[in-house]
Amino acid sequence: MSVNYGSKRIVVGAHYGTRDWLSQRITAAVMALFTVLLLAQVLLSKGPIGYDQWAGIFSPQWMKVLTFTVIVSLLWHVWVGMRDVWMDYVKPVGMRLILQVFTIVWLVACAGWGIQVLWRL
Repeated sequence: MSVNYGSKRIVVGAHYGTRDWLSQRITAAVMALFTVLLLAQVLLSKGPIGYDQWAGIFSPQWMKVLTFTVIVSLLWHVWVGMRDVWMDYVKPVGMRLILQVFTIVWLVACAGWGIQVLWRL
């Protein structure tokens, strides 16, 4: 005869743990390295920083690719964090789905705007 101690536990999304933890750390490291690189370029520039110098920093193709990588990293970082917040604190499934869809639409819109600004320079 088996003995049941406590209530039955339902585990939802448990397989995300390590992957999400690792993706948060990797995307944070990418963003931190980009910030250090950008700060170094700004601090090492001479004279007042205006539009021309900002455009000069982001005009090389390697900087555009790096900035695009950071935009994607930022979006992934935000998505993982917000999805976890919605899963942990919003219990009604319909409301959670609405918030997740809104988050995805908002992040895609922000990505489109960021990429448009980046490649217009």
